[in-house]
Amino acid sequence: MTYGYPLPAPPKPPMSGADVAISVTALVFTVVGGAGAGFLGLMMLAFTDHCPPETCSIDAAVTAIVTGFSVAALIAVVGIVLTIVSLARRARAWPYAVGTLVLCGLACLLGMFGYFAAVGA
Repeated sequence: MTYGYPLPAPPKPPMSGADVAISVTALVFTVVGGAGAGFLGLMMLAFTDHCPPETCSIDAAVTAIVTGFSVAALIAVVGIVLTIVSLARRARAWPYAVGTLVLCGLACLLGMFGYFAAVGA
């Protein structure tokens, strides 16, 4: 009997050390890899020396790079938020973190492929 007093909330389950380690590592790789890919994309655009109009479209190259990295940035923000919320709830978070890493890498890779298709490389 509680005699009108609320029962104490059950304690939260402990956080899995492996889940936290994998999640944090994947998110760090996502941020560092995204920054590196963004720098690489900027350098690729800055040093496109020869772009003949018959086989090359610098506008399409810029569009491909910017679109790919914008999508990757959006995926990264959503994935980081989902991972942090899952960690705070003490639920399994590593699938969100690893999925974010893979999807961001794929978006950056597609942006790079679009660039190479646009410049005819």
